[in-house]
Amino acid sequence: MGCPHIQSSDLNPPRPSHSVYREDCTQCFDSIDDPAGLDVCLTCFNGGCAGDRKHDLVHFQFTSHPLVLNIKRTRKHVQRDEPPQKLTKVAIEAEREEDKYDTRAQVNCLACEIEDIDQSSGKLPQVVDGILKASTFAKQEEVKAWELEMTTCEHTLCLEQQPSRQIASQDLGHCFMCDLNENLWLCLECGNLGCGRKQWGGSGGEGHGLAHVDQSGHGVAVKLGSITAEGSADVYCYKCNEERVDTELTAHLAHWGINVADRQKTEKSLMEMQVEQNLKWDFSMLTEDGKELKPIFGQGFTGLKNIGNTCYLASTVQCLFDLPEFQQRYFHPNEPPPQATLPAEDLETQLRKLADGILSGRYSKPDPNIVPSQSEESEVPHPKGLNPAMFKHLVGRGHEEFSTMRQQDAFEFLLHLFKLINVSNSRNPDQDPVQSFRFSMEQRLQCISCKKVRYRTDEQDNISVPVPARRIKSTDGSTEDKDKKDEFETVSLKECLDIFTTTDTVELTCPACGSKDGFLKSSKFKTFPQNLAVNARRFELVNWVPTKLDIPVQVTDEPFEMSNYMSSGKQPDEEELPEDADPGSSGASANTFVPNAAALGQLESMGFPRPRCEKALHATGNSDAEAAMNWLFSHMEDPDIDEPLNLGGPAPAGGADDAEKIEQLAAMGIGAPQARKALKECSGDVNRALDWVFSHPDDQGDFSEDTPSEPVAPKVLSGSSETPAVFELESIACHKGSSIHAGHYVAFVRKEVPGEQGRQWVLFNDEKVVRAADIDEMKKFAYVYFFRRH
Repeated sequence: MGCPHIQSSDLNPPRPSHSVYREDCTQCFDSIDDPAGLDVCLTCFNGGCAGDRKHDLVHFQFTSHPLVLNIKRTRKHVQRDEPPQKLTKVAIEAEREEDKYDTRAQVNCLACEIEDIDQSSGKLPQVVDGILKASTFAKQEEVKAWELEMTTCEHTLCLEQQPSRQIASQDLGHCFMCDLNENLWLCLECGNLGCGRKQWGGSGGEGHGLAHVDQSGHGVAVKLGSITAEGSADVYCYKCNEERVDTELTAHLAHWGINVADRQKTEKSLMEMQVEQNLKWDFSMLTEDGKELKPIFGQGFTGLKNIGNTCYLASTVQCLFDLPEFQQRYFHPNEPPPQATLPAEDLETQLRKLADGILSGRYSKPDPNIVPSQSEESEVPHPKGLNPAMFKHLVGRGHEEFSTMRQQDAFEFLLHLFKLINVSNSRNPDQDPVQSFRFSMEQRLQCISCKKVRYRTDEQDNISVPVPARRIKSTDGSTEDKDKKDEFETVSLKECLDIFTTTDTVELTCPACGSKDGFLKSSKFKTFPQNLAVNARRFELVNWVPTKLDIPVQVTDEPFEMSNYMSSGKQPDEEELPEDADPGSSGASANTFVPNAAALGQLESMGFPRPRCEKALHATGNSDAEAAMNWLFSHMEDPDIDEPLNLGGPAPAGGADDAEKIEQLAAMGIGAPQARKALKECSGDVNRALDWVFSHPDDQGDFSEDTPSEPVAPKVLSGSSETPAVFELESIACHKGSSIHAGHYVAFVRKEVPGEQGRQWVLFNDEKVVRAADIDEMKKFAYVYFFRRH
């Protein structure tokens, strides 16, 4: 008797918009390369492993989808006798699977327990063919991996060119300041030819193109060797410090006698060099004698494949899942996975999948598909790493930055992930591993004139500390050398924490005495967390663009005491400001602050949200955009930095759709009183209200429309006030590159290593996991430090 399910009306081939999970299981990292293969659901295209874990049956039992396509793949034996081809394209080329793999597929019915059903029967031909030809979910994500979204800017759109003249033809001439005839940049404004910077992809150059920019003030240049007959080329705006698009490039080049139709691309583009560099980043992968470090295998030593600018994600995840709280919450190897109709879109499922992949050791083994040639016998066989495509897609979905395939800031991603985990655990906050990072900071304000004080407590899950930049002067006493990278004095972590907790002066009007002399403001720890995430801010403004500085920060492996940074609280002899007094407000005028339009426009053009801009201008006198910018960089860690400027007036009234918005927030686990208060504080904006709730966890909300049967108990502060507060460095996320939006991230984690005594530093460089070398040097330039309390 045949299977009746092959005629089901639910069987339809996948459409282009469908995600087809036919490479790895949605609930673990078992894949079509495993002996049992992968069962792809013919109804919803979920992928479930068919091996010992049998996640295919878990999916069937939950959904009652009976038919699956079992896919098994084996790598063809290819002897690599020739070196790999050079990278010549930015895009990932489509490779035919049949050239690399032998693939076998058969239809099975899990309900009828029938295997190898005739694929020509019923509706199977179209569905099976559609699944095998569909672009897989992982490939859909990977194809975007090297895309770079470039835009125009005011400097390319409003480019004014000087009188035209002829530029040397395809031989490209040479730099106007030296004899170099490659890596040349043509200033589109005046026709100057200058060689590029040394750091760009290792290309030769003395930086004379940049020197011309500094001398002339011109901003837009094109790399001559990148010009193609189709009219594309590398266009760089030095004023924006970004690669840009010039919509009139053909005309701008013709102005200098260059006919793009006659051009031939002779050099790698910036994007090609970035791709090549990202694929080959060397982060201390060699021993002192030049030998490649051998990989470490076993539980807790599994890397993540870089699917295109995803190293920021991999480094952050490796640091988090080394912590006991994350392991206890998400690593359950002996329990069935969560029940979810769409496992790939369920955060709980994907966090458990990731924990199992990283921690179990199941996937920590050399890649069996690598067949080295005789010339490669000395190479170390690293594992292929786990593909985090599902996790990356899920946590980035709907986010302006993390939904793209561009490189991102690892610290910002950490905070974004914290927020998602907070929401997913909101109904059971005791299970939330992010709680181990939460603590309270106490802010103290004191009027300089009348000495009255105001204390405020805010909960946080991280701190961002400023790193002072002290340039080392050259032998002639100057601190500027165009041809040499700036060097900086080493700064201790203690100095950074001292600056973070020091007393500053803020320009506010005292509501008690009316003085405009300002307030003394300081923030210290009221409680300490179990795990402390510290972001080291090493930035300065160069042409209004935040530029990363290589300032070494001295951090040791030894435990250190932080009790000195604990707040002492209100003292008996201190007089508090009146409860209804808000520093900064003074009667009716308090609610009439109008930001300087020009300065506000400058700040917003650099991408800062309006609430931050208004706060910065209000705090710095409302006149100078640069002063406001400096204030912003000093207050990025303020919990209320994204709240609208509140100068003491009544909260804005909610809209007619408040009930619907409260329901939206309730679906995220937020109670009605908190949701109501958050919406009032944020003018009805749901997204800002969500942020408000997380930045005010101790605010019980607005009960004006509720009738609670008993008073609400005061919230217990997160963290611990016990002393001594002794912390020890556990892991770091390091970054190489002059910008957080380029370069490469890796993680260094202290772990027990098989065959070694005591904890050792281990380097997670995407899929490569090795014993770390030169860790002291790497710690100096870490971007995010993870400390754990003893």
